[in-house]
Amino acid sequence: MGNCFRKKQSTSEIAPSSSFQNFSTKKPLVYLHGDSSNSVSHYLRFALHYKPITLRFIHSETSSFTLRFESPASEAVSGSAETVIRFVESKFPQPAILRSETRTAFEIEEVVVVRRMVELQHRSLTWHLERVTRWGKDMTTRGGREVVDPKVGTPRMEVVKLGKSYGKLLEVLLEHAQMEERILFPLLDAADPGMCRCVTEEHARDLPIMNGIKEDIKSIGVMLTGTSTHKEALCSLSARFNTLQDNCRDHFNEEERNLFPLLEAAELTEWKQRKTVEGCIDVMQGTHSHFFSFFIQGLLPHEAIEYLDLMMTCINKERVSSMLHLLVD
Repeated sequence: MGNCFRKKQSTSEIAPSSSFQNFSTKKPLVYLHGDSSNSVSHYLRFALHYKPITLRFIHSETSSFTLRFESPASEAVSGSAETVIRFVESKFPQPAILRSETRTAFEIEEVVVVRRMVELQHRSLTWHLERVTRWGKDMTTRGGREVVDPKVGTPRMEVVKLGKSYGKLLEVLLEHAQMEERILFPLLDAADPGMCRCVTEEHARDLPIMNGIKEDIKSIGVMLTGTSTHKEALCSLSARFNTLQDNCRDHFNEEERNLFPLLEAAELTEWKQRKTVEGCIDVMQGTHSHFFSFFIQGLLPHEAIEYLDLMMTCINKERVSSMLHLLVD
């Protein structure tokens, strides 16, 4: 997946889709016409932002979409959002935003929706955990003296940026755990009481590590860089990151292997599935509002689009529209 012609990025900038980014100076200018008040317009604009094009959106009061290239002007397509995406995908295959087995929000098997939604949350959390763990290890290797990239700044500025990034990750991790305990696990416990007790206990086990990392970052931020105490603190922080990453990876794997398949036995109706997805979003309010862009960053393009497809199964369409609006504005 690597690209030897890719520009160098700092530890704090690497994203899942960065391997696919096109850094050529000239990108084709593309105009998209659609209704700006339509949530599907936000969905389409977000999907197309992954492609190596410069997109200009033009409001028009119509239920369909028209996409046209500035040059050659004859290249255009009109129709549904799916039609537009497939047209652009045929011209710019990478990064892929549609899986080969892509299903629309209305074709997803209802029994899979909440399970797949939580699995994708695991994917994003795993990537962000790997990112801060690499970041902590890199800082330890440098001992706080050198700068990776001008965008990172001085060692103290880098610690501040790491703290902000970890703060967002911590919030999403906590909301994810709360969602499982309040929404997902009761569905399973209804079929087999007590089966999720151990998993809930694991959530509590990791809280001291999570809070310890937060306090470590605060302490490092006021230390004199390059001293033996500072270096020891960086090593301690890196070790905590490794422990948290390992614990979360094992925890996610256990859930997906042993618990999630049992959702089949819950025999959820379509209405119950949709309400369950809304319940997940209710609990994870920060993740699906001011941290939504951060959360989506941890997914590959086709995973991000799939997550939006799952969200669009919600009954409350105004809420979905508001969340999609955050991604394009």
